[in-house]
Amino acid sequence: MLAAVNGRLAVVAAGLALALIGAANPVAAQSRPGIEGFADLAERLQPAVVNISTSQKVKAPARGGQQPEMPQFPPGSPFEEFFKEFFDRNRGGDNAPRKVQSLGSGFVIDAKGFVVTNNHVIADADEITVILHDGTKLEATLKGRDQKTDLAVLQVKTPKDLHAITWGDSDKARVGDWVLAIGNPFGLGGTVTAGIISATARDIHSSPYDDYLQTDASINRGNSGGPMFNLAGEVIGINTVIYSPSGGSIGIGFSIPSNLAKNIVMQLKETGRTQRGWLGVRIQTVTDDLAESLGLKESKGALVAGVSPEGPAAKAGIEPGDVIVKFDGKDINEMRALPRQVAETRVGATVEVQVLRKGKPQRFNVKLGELEESEKEAAARADKPQVARAVDALGMSLSRLTPDLREKFELKGEVKGVVITDVEAGSEAAEKGLRAGTVILEVDQEEVATPADVAKKIKEAQDRKKKSVLLFVQRRGGDRNFVPLRFKG
Repeated sequence: MLAAVNGRLAVVAAGLALALIGAANPVAAQSRPGIEGFADLAERLQPAVVNISTSQKVKAPARGGQQPEMPQFPPGSPFEEFFKEFFDRNRGGDNAPRKVQSLGSGFVIDAKGFVVTNNHVIADADEITVILHDGTKLEATLKGRDQKTDLAVLQVKTPKDLHAITWGDSDKARVGDWVLAIGNPFGLGGTVTAGIISATARDIHSSPYDDYLQTDASINRGNSGGPMFNLAGEVIGINTVIYSPSGGSIGIGFSIPSNLAKNIVMQLKETGRTQRGWLGVRIQTVTDDLAESLGLKESKGALVAGVSPEGPAAKAGIEPGDVIVKFDGKDINEMRALPRQVAETRVGATVEVQVLRKGKPQRFNVKLGELEESEKEAAARADKPQVARAVDALGMSLSRLTPDLREKFELKGEVKGVVITDVEAGSEAAEKGLRAGTVILEVDQEEVATPADVAKKIKEAQDRKKKSVLLFVQRRGGDRNFVPLRFKG
């Protein structure tokens, strides 16, 4: 189970075991080659790491059923006043808003008061407080956020310069390198843990830009947004996700690499928004079977499954069936490498894209558009009749994820997609366990954000004479899985 480390879980630990292993085994205690300890490094870095406290007002759930009537007592009876106060308090509090608090971590990137954390740490927050290492509490404002990479930049006003960190080069991180994680697990305050880089370039299917560093340094709920340092004291990762069946650390944690985060953070700090390059293609993985059918020697590159009309790729001459093998001079060995390369390229830049068309290499010069603008235009062109037809083809009703629906289906702020509001009885969707409250995250391995997005993907599939689509969904309990659905009729 993958869980965002957002500090919303209160944990009581009982029974410490396995203490003083190093004292019992001097050989094990001395088995860290070239490492005397991390005390000096931790002491230097801790002042730049902050705790993030957020609060949110939510409507308390109404008590179901009819409330009992107050017993009748003689006028002036002491019981009358007691029961009147009790019943008034409970009836009046049915829908009274209550304040929910959560904790996370962050770090200072600019001495003038800019702080980086995860978007899911501050999602839906009404108030955000940054707590410095010395206990100073500062009210924070949200400078900008990016849901795709789960990053956010906060700004605080401070009379003196803060301790700030420096970025490191995450591409230089190697499996086996020592790292330190500092954060606020379970609200305990500044906590330092050490471990190694367990793997690089991990894809956990959380976004189009997954390229996580995996570590066994203990990170838990509340560590979200905290930094992961190399031994030079540079931030090479932002702790974001843990793999945990129980909610606690089992030694598998994931951090956003600094080389992915730096550009996003800079844009949020300077403009409050992101600007990503947009190529205007829908792509899929080149499998061995596809490579053979396309006459390719290797199963490498990104297969163009669709091209946006009037998009940059279409204007340059790229067509469905082309296999993109190089973008702006960089080899595209895996499909998932292309979205990141495109996103990190400057909007308006003209780049060379090399493709294989029917096995033969061709080159195109493409002037990139802006992803965010293309998404806005797509939302503005939402075709309601088309949505209705698409919904009918799958036997379900769909809606955007509104605040009311989030509350109704108990969906957290970090969940993105299109929510199912009704499923036709007897339909294949019903048979496969799709229910109201299930969220469609992807259709045919493409993210969707509106019912119109789903409609578009279904129409594209039908135009290609496909008989089904592949949905990637999140069910009410949080489980995610793929569900193939045939079209009705």
